[in-house]
Amino acid sequence: METRNVLLAVILSTIVLVFWATFFEAPIVEQQPEEKQITKSEDASSPSIDENQKNLVTEITRDELVGDTKRIKVENENIKGSISLQGAIIDDIIFKNYNETLNGENKVIFLNPKNSSEEYFIETGWASGGNEKIKLPLGDTVWKVKGNSTLTPNNPVTIEWDNGEGLIFTKKIELDEKFLFKITQGIKNNSNKSFQFYPYAQITRGGKPEGMQIYILHEGFLGVFGEELVEEDYDDIEKEKFTINSSKGWLGITDKYWLTAIVPEKGNEFKAEFVAKNEKYRANYIIKNPKILNPGNSITNNINAFVAAKEVAVIDGYAEQLKIEKFDLAIDWGWFYFFTKPLFFVIDYFFKLTGNFGFAIVIITALVRLIFFPLANYSFKSMAKMKILQPEMIRLKELHKDDKVKLQQEMMALYKREKVNPISGCLPVLIQIPFFFAIYKMLYVTLEMRHQPFFGWIKDLSERDPTSIFNLFGLIPWDPPTFLMIGAWPILMGLSMYVQQKLNPTPPDPIQAKIFMFFPLFLTIILAPFPSGLVVYWTVNNILTIAQQWVIMRGTKVKTV
Repeated sequence: METRNVLLAVILSTIVLVFWATFFEAPIVEQQPEEKQITKSEDASSPSIDENQKNLVTEITRDELVGDTKRIKVENENIKGSISLQGAIIDDIIFKNYNETLNGENKVIFLNPKNSSEEYFIETGWASGGNEKIKLPLGDTVWKVKGNSTLTPNNPVTIEWDNGEGLIFTKKIELDEKFLFKITQGIKNNSNKSFQFYPYAQITRGGKPEGMQIYILHEGFLGVFGEELVEEDYDDIEKEKFTINSSKGWLGITDKYWLTAIVPEKGNEFKAEFVAKNEKYRANYIIKNPKILNPGNSITNNINAFVAAKEVAVIDGYAEQLKIEKFDLAIDWGWFYFFTKPLFFVIDYFFKLTGNFGFAIVIITALVRLIFFPLANYSFKSMAKMKILQPEMIRLKELHKDDKVKLQQEMMALYKREKVNPISGCLPVLIQIPFFFAIYKMLYVTLEMRHQPFFGWIKDLSERDPTSIFNLFGLIPWDPPTFLMIGAWPILMGLSMYVQQKLNPTPPDPIQAKIFMFFPLFLTIILAPFPSGLVVYWTVNNILTIAQQWVIMRGTKVKTV
């Protein structure tokens, strides 16, 4: 196969893979199908959590629900909101340090009260065992505050409910400086009977989040059970409930930048479920072995609940400090975890050094070029020799145009005689592929990149270039449709690719030559909707490649235009 065929196949395959993975391909769940089938067995040894749920159908506005129920005020440096005393649920959380839009002033509202249009809340409680019916605190139960009624990092809150039958239920709720709620729930038995109780926790979300689902990123149910990461889409759970038994791990619901998660008390085997019913999505667990409560005694259970902005340092800190198995995977680093995550720390270092993520991207692009400088030199020298040999290659093709086998033999002999490796010309493209994917993934999934500017018109490196050539970059007072939003940076990227292409040997096949001529335009259109940070990386990489290749070709006395 001719060198140009190989190079063309590599480049076009790369673009197809990127485009397909971005817009069409479903995310890959890390566990093996056989293991998933085994772990999805039902277990009837513990009661169903749904037995303790009472669902109302009336939807009231968020503000009305927050205002109409008695609440515990919640606030620290990162979040503010409240906990409803009706049901003792965490259902009103706002992220203080993040705005909904780039230029807006409204903060991100994350959790919403039960029965609101976008309900999203965390609840904890007890299920009863045995045949005897026990009066338990449910969703409509109103708890009483004992002492302090404002929850802050230095002021935990304790609430209590008496079932009137000798059982007193309590919850002590603590909040750290970031996003962790620690809940210690207990029961005191003042009756003359013995009981069995199963502690549980549940996250409930009403409806799917709005917006297009990009399949390079997982949004939906996730958890780690033992050593196994499980990721399930909303649509998958609508078709079939997921159930698994484990003795360690955590579970929750993730968005692109935000996370709810619950962590069972260590040392207890639990059953976890992902459930979808009536457009409500639930991630829950229940401890499998009952806690026995005898007369005059008390029992307790601890739950860690996270309502978090997925900041890398914070998530990693919780994973390390609380020894939560693979909690750092709450951020979807993807298949290239071992590469993407370290790359983030490098860029984050240069961001702190320069104060600008765009400059950090430029610096790391230059470092990548420097690291692979010797390999690229070898490749470019080979390509320069190929360009010198191009007239001879054309002559051989004309001479043996009716004998493909002879042509191939003569071409191979020419390569061997001139010590040229035609495959080496593909190396610059191959070198860029992992960095392309890693930087794209990093820009897309990390909260730290959100709303970060570069300079000029680039106000958010995680979003597309907002300009368009079709309104002369804002000079014409007209907003083009989305598919015509081809901005200045994608055009710079396309132009740099065109120049780079001119430095390479022209394919002897006229059809290939025409395809290569239109390839920069094709890539410009494809990459226009991508994060502008990625386009900046690709453009700077092209410019550095052009400079290196031009110097080498001048040294080998190859015509560069």
